Amino acid sequence: MGENGNKSALIAMSGGVDSSAAAYLMQAEGFRCQGVTMRLLESDDGRNAADAEAVCRKLGIPFAAVDLAREFEEAVIQKFVQVYQAGGTPNPCVDCNRRMKFSRLMEAAEAAGLYYVATGHYARVDRDPETGRWLLKKALDAGKDQSYFLYTLSQRQLARVRFPLGGMEKRQVRELAEALGFANARRQDSQDICFIPGGDYGGFLESYLGAAFPSGDFLDREGRAVGRHRGAARYTLGQRKGLGLSMGEPVYVCGKDMAANTVTVGPESALYAREALVEDLNWIAREDLAEPLRAGVKTRSRQGEQEALVCPEGTGRVRLVFSQPQRAVTPGQAAVFYDGDTVLGGGTIVEVGKEDGHGL
Repeated sequence: MGENGNKSALIAMSGGVDSSAAAYLMQAEGFRCQGVTMRLLESDDGRNAADAEAVCRKLGIPFAAVDLAREFEEAVIQKFVQVYQAGGTPNPCVDCNRRMKFSRLMEAAEAAGLYYVATGHYARVDRDPETGRWLLKKALDAGKDQSYFLYTLSQRQLARVRFPLGGMEKRQVRELAEALGFANARRQDSQDICFIPGGDYGGFLESYLGAAFPSGDFLDREGRAVGRHRGAARYTLGQRKGLGLSMGEPVYVCGKDMAANTVTVGPESALYAREALVEDLNWIAREDLAEPLRAGVKTRSRQGEQEALVCPEGTGRVRLVFSQPQRAVTPGQAAVFYDGDTVLGGGTIVEVGKEDGHGL
């Protein structure tokens, strides 16, 4: 089946306005379409699938639902719990895209005889005319850009994925959905991790593990106990709220020792890092990295790119050396490398060197 020989697409539909608009746009472009909703949680009440099916019915395209709850639990939720238990801060949306979502969508498309997979992500795909490599680029709407979460896509996947909303603003998407009479046109976007409504990570972890986290000591930078915490896994680097400490000045979580069950707090200045090690790399705009490369780097999704030197370590890792110290660079999170609006690649932060000499 050639790239242009079958103008057909499987549309990943969450029941929200973005994927609904994506389905319409693909159909309007002349693609033969089918919608699919992936059931990822045992607690799913079926509303998302019902909303997606209603849109497909309105567009006159087939619809299917697939149950992937068990696989999602094994591939994403279990890793989320393990990383937290180890003291890191995982990024389950990246893990879902990498370990499950796009591979399963590609398989479903092939099984249905469809060539492309389309989603409601805000990002763009292009092709480098010189190298022939497929490129991942930022969306036009900088406030909605999701390229950070998509850096794990392979060349094979990028060749067969479409992001119809990449050149649109969110306002335009909602206006389009309203004009089409979609019932979900004003449905609010979820800001939470899908399996943790309300964002209570600690409560979720304790419920999942069936045990409460043991309390332990808050330590200052000199190792002196300054209070008691409610379980080290409940706290993330850079956290200020909810510590319950009175130390005469604001303090932040700046370290955790999971084996000792301690959480170290200190001034905001203790959060800054100039270097970080990144592994589990995926390169998009190039094959690999043989010599240092200057790039813009995001270490969290809502952050602007920060200038850094990306240095190969020769062991499947790179060392980031930032031009300016960066706040709360966190193991477990993704570091994504950009050249302008093009994603060069990215990986997982595994170690951080603090500005004050701690780490690395």
